[in-house]
Amino acid sequence: MRGDYQQLVDEISAALGAPATLEDRDFGLIAFGAHEGDDDLVMDPVRTRSILQRRSSSAVRAWFEAFGIARAKSALRIPPDPAAGVFKGRICLPVRHRGIVHGYVWLLDDGHLTHLELGGHDTPPDPRIEQAMETAARIGALLADEARAGSELGDLLREVLLAGPAGRPAAAVLLRDALRDTLRFSTGMPLTLVAVLPWDTPETDAAPPPSLPGLLAACALQPGGATGGSGETATVPAQAGASGTGPPRAAPPVPALAALVRLRSPGALGPAHTVAEHLLRSPRAGAAAPAAAGRRPVRTSPADGSQLRPGAAGIASGTQELTGLPAIWREALDAARAARAEPRFGPVAEWTALGSYRLLTALPAGVTDAAVRPLLAPAHTELARTVEAFLDCAGQAGRTAQALGIHRQTLYYRLGRVEKLTGLDLDEGEDRLLLHMSLKAARL
Repeated sequence: MRGDYQQLVDEISAALGAPATLEDRDFGLIAFGAHEGDDDLVMDPVRTRSILQRRSSSAVRAWFEAFGIARAKSALRIPPDPAAGVFKGRICLPVRHRGIVHGYVWLLDDGHLTHLELGGHDTPPDPRIEQAMETAARIGALLADEARAGSELGDLLREVLLAGPAGRPAAAVLLRDALRDTLRFSTGMPLTLVAVLPWDTPETDAAPPPSLPGLLAACALQPGGATGGSGETATVPAQAGASGTGPPRAAPPVPALAALVRLRSPGALGPAHTVAEHLLRSPRAGAAAPAAAGRRPVRTSPADGSQLRPGAAGIASGTQELTGLPAIWREALDAARAARAEPRFGPVAEWTALGSYRLLTALPAGVTDAAVRPLLAPAHTELARTVEAFLDCAGQAGRTAQALGIHRQTLYYRLGRVEKLTGLDLDEGEDRLLLHMSLKAARL
C-alpha cells in the first residue's frame, strides 16, 4: 500500500515538474517525491521538517488550514510567507474520495508554476493540473479503503476491550480473523497496548488507521466506556477538591486512544515506543485535556518545530493472547495517567517501570483521606509541594531545602503548618506514608 502511494506521488511530481509530498488530513507524512539539487535552495524549513520528522506541527497545520484547504475541492495556491518559515509558494491538491478529504498533495513552486492555471471562475484548469487531480483522486480512493479497513479493525478491538468475560473469547476470535486476513497476523504473536491520554476524536471521525509499522488496530474509547481487568471505568481521577469541607471534586473524565501494537519479541517494547511517540505528535493528542491537568500547550509558528502537549502515553507489559487485552489495557491506561502526573516518567511510560505508581493507580478515583484533604485546597499548594518534596527526599531537611531553594528555617515553618493543618505527625512513619501516598494519588 505504501508503495502505491509513492508511485502516485511520483506521477504527480513528473506531470508538474515539481517535488511533491503526500500528507494525511492530520498532516502526517505518507510519501514524498525526489527533491533534486541543493536542498537549501529546493526546500524551505516547513518542507524539510515535514520530511525529517514525518509530520508537520500543529502550528503549520493551523496556518495552512486558514487558506481553506480542508474545504477545497480543486487545486489552490498558497503564497510564500518567510516569517512563517514558508519560503516557497505551494500548490495544494486536496485528496478527496466521495466528498471526504483524506489528505493533501503539496507541490513546491520555485516560480515555474506561478502562471499555471488552476481553474475556477469559468476558466478550465491546465491539463497538467487535471491529470494531477485525477491522480489525487486515485490516492483518495486508496486512503479511503485504508481508513475503512482501519476503522473495522478498531471497532473489533473496541469490542474485545468492552466485552465481559463471557463474550470476550468470541470477540477475540473475530479480531484475530480480521487481523489475519488484512495484516497477516498469526496466533501467539507478542502484542501490547498503547494508551494515549487524552485523545480528541469527534464522533464523526475515526481512529487512525494501522499505517504505522507495528500498529495493528486503534480505537478511541469514551469516558467510562472501557473496563480493565478490575472492572473499573477507564477514566482519569480528578485533582483534589477545591475546599477541605467535602470529598474531592471530580474533574471531567477524558477519552483515550487504545493502540494495538505487534512486538518483535516478548518484552521488546521498541515498536510500542515508536507508535506512542508518533501518536503523541498528532493534533488529537492532548487536545481534550481538562484544565486540571496543569499543563498547557505552547503556541508555535510554522517555522518553530517545538511542540508541548498535555497528553501522555502508557505502554502495557504485553500479552500473546487477544483475550488478555482488557487486562493489559488497564496497565497501559494507568501508565499514561502516571506519565501525566509525574514528569520524570516522560511523555511515554512503561507499566513495568512505574514502581510504586503501579499501586497508586489502583486506588479508587477521587478518594482522599480526610486528614490530607485540607492540604489539597488551592490555598495550600505551596505547603503541599513543600511536604511532598520533603517526603521525596526521605525526610532529609538539607536536601529538601536545597531542592526547593529555600532556607531550612522556612522549611521547618512550612512543615509545622502541614502538621497543624492535617493533624499528622511527620516523625511517624505511618503518617508519612499516608501523606505521601495521598499527595501522589491526588495528581493522578
